[in-house]
Amino acid sequence: MTAVLVAYATKSGSTREVAERVAARLAGQGLETDVRTAREVKSLDGYDAVVFGGALYMFRLVREGRRFLSRYRKRLAQLPVAIFAMGPIEDVEKQYVDARGHLDKTLVKLHEISPVAVTIFGGVIEPTKLRFPYSNPGTKAMPPTDLRDWAKIETWADSLPELLGVQQD
Repeated sequence: MTAVLVAYATKSGSTREVAERVAARLAGQGLETDVRTAREVKSLDGYDAVVFGGALYMFRLVREGRRFLSRYRKRLAQLPVAIFAMGPIEDVEKQYVDARGHLDKTLVKLHEISPVAVTIFGGVIEPTKLRFPYSNPGTKAMPPTDLRDWAKIETWADSLPELLGVQQD
C-alpha cells in the first residue's frame, strides 16, 4: 500500500486539524496515511509521498516547520511533496497573496524541494490562546476568527493523489 506522511507544524492546533482532515481524505482514497507533528518525524524512509502543513505566524512559517523542511530537504527533493500553510485572519485577497509570498520566501531558500502543490488556507485566531496583550479582554483583544474553508481543504486534499503520483489502482 502507498504510504503518505502528513506532517504539520502548528502554534495553537488548527493546522493539526487541517492535517488530520487531509489525511482522512487521502485514506478515503485508499492510501495509508501517517499524521505526525514535524517534531515527531525521525525519518522519511518508508513513505512514498509527503504532505506538509505549517502555520504562518508573524509573517513566517513557524520555526518547527522551517526546521522540518530544512532537516529533510535532501530527502524531500526525492519524494513528491505537497505543502499547505495557514495564515490569513481576514478574508481578503491581499492577505492570501501576502501569505503565499511569505511561504514562497521560505521555499525559495529550500530550492531542492519542488512541491507538486502549494496552497494557502485561512487561519484561526482563538484569543484565549494568545499572549497578552492580544488576549486581554480589557484591551483591543483580537476577535475570534476561523477562516478555514473545509470544502476547499477537502477539494485540495482530494486532488493530491494524482498530483503526488500515488493514486491507487
